[in-house]
Amino acid sequence: MNAIYHSFVVEVDPPKVFAAITEPEHLIQWWPKRCSGIAEIGAEYNFFFEEPYNWFAKVSEIKVNESIAFKMTKSDPDWDPTTFGFDLKDHKKGTYVSFYHKDWPDQNEHMKYSSFCWAMLLNGLKDYLEKGKVIPFEERA
Repeated sequence: MNAIYHSFVVEVDPPKVFAAITEPEHLIQWWPKRCSGIAEIGAEYNFFFEEPYNWFAKVSEIKVNESIAFKMTKSDPDWDPTTFGFDLKDHKKGTYVSFYHKDWPDQNEHMKYSSFCWAMLLNGLKDYLEKGKVIPFEERA
């Protein structure tokens, strides 16, 4: 299986990062157009981008303010077997974020493009948390 990894520092504390990656009202500021879900093991999240991109995932792992993993349940065929998540650690400048998107069946063009998109979106997460900047949905990767 194949995986995407990105690590970076966000200059806010872990609880603020955790909120931004788990609470729908924050997720829509940097990733999907609409979102629902709660940060509990087994809970379902809906990540709506636009038709036909109305995706679902279940929380497969969680430690409040430390980590969360989402197992895709309905998305693109390449994404369906995958899990993405975040590990957060205290850092002298805020929070060290380790992002992963694993269990890709093939290292194909879609995976490579998704890696680029994640990098852009995670930079949007950083800007949202540090500067309050929200990139309009239509301009996101």
